[in-house]
Amino acid sequence: MPLNKVIAHAILAKEINKWRQHPYPDLAKLIDADPSTYAIEDSKGAQYQLEVQAFWDSKGSKDIRLMLSIDDGGLSAFKPMTASFIMAPDGSFVGEG
Repeated sequence: MPLNKVIAHAILAKEINKWRQHPYPDLAKLIDADPSTYAIEDSKGAQYQLEVQAFWDSKGSKDIRLMLSIDDGGLSAFKPMTASFIMAPDGSFVGEG
């Protein structure tokens, strides 16, 4: 069965909002670490895998880009749905007004 994009998008939005609550020092600890993965089950029992990775947004930058991807372990694993944000050292989000 193909990835349910509506459910995956809702899970991804909820999870990216959780990650946005983490302070800058916690996100900085994720840089150069292996991506972390965890599973979430939807209300119907379908499993989704999420992967979190943090890296410097650009060379010489202190801004952190956190990227979160989601797939269902099937074909969607080859092209997962993603979301990201960029956090500056002062905890503000880059590119948001």
